[in-house]
Amino acid sequence: IFGMGAEPSLSFRFPRSSRLKLGRDFIRAKTKGQRLSSGCLIANWLLLPAGSSTRLGVITSRKIGNAVARSRARRLLRESFRLHQHEVAQPIDLVLVARNSIVEKSFAQVEHDFLRALRQMQLLKS
Repeated sequence: IFGMGAEPSLSFRFPRSSRLKLGRDFIRAKTKGQRLSSGCLIANWLLLPAGSSTRLGVITSRKIGNAVARSRARRLLRESFRLHQHEVAQPIDLVLVARNSIVEKSFAQVEHDFLRALRQMQLLKS
């Protein structure tokens, strides 16, 4: 995409260090953090100290559907975060919970819900 060795100024990767992996991290974001429902997702987030990096965890319940539907929901939410991770104003632990309505939504609709949630949380850079 960038051609001839040109490097993008920001990395749009989603490395393991940017993922919430431990159950206690999910629980901490849910119990000590804040919660917001927006469209096809529920966001739980916990503000972190300035030197930290933003991390994401995704939860998909069996209520969403079979394994294919749950995997698609996780991919849509992770991709929305990956593309907009540099627009988050301060470091947070973010847990996104997919709701049933995500099944019939396109990527653009999921991305719109994600950005609307960030705006409502006042965590989007202006």
